[in-house]
Amino acid sequence: MKKFLLLAAFAVIAFISVSFVNIETKPAQVEYKVVTVVESIVPSGIGRSRMISATEKKDYKQFTTVRSGDKGKDEKNRSKRSEIRVKDYEETKLLNFYNLGGIRFQNIAANDAVMTSKVNAMIAEGWELAFINTGVESEGGKGDGKGIFITRYTFKRTN
Repeated sequence: MKKFLLLAAFAVIAFISVSFVNIETKPAQVEYKVVTVVESIVPSGIGRSRMISATEKKDYKQFTTVRSGDKGKDEKNRSKRSEIRVKDYEETKLLNFYNLGGIRFQNIAANDAVMTSKVNAMIAEGWELAFINTGVESEGGKGDGKGIFITRYTFKRTN
């Protein structure tokens, strides 16, 4: 009886060992999504401010050409700008930083509330806020009549 129990124990251990060896481990699939906020910093409030999020996917490889030092061997990138454009996207209106009276702090608070709502909705959908990048573009010359403040929120989630 002892031999039978010992043999059964070895059989169970061998079965468990073989089962673990056959388990395939797949790397986690990570998906990224970018939400871009463009806020106008044009005096008098004549600019446009928006939050943009593409709902259409694009493959960068379709619009990429590999260049080398040999000019004769390069292939020409034949993609057209119209092929790159995305027609399906979400556009959320935001308020401009300025109005006729100058900087409008109430508009900034309103934009913060709308952006927070979007971030919270994305998190509820399983996205995690991974990165935030910001930038300002302004003419800076006499009159300085042009400018935007841009923020890119990069989200990720594991499938």
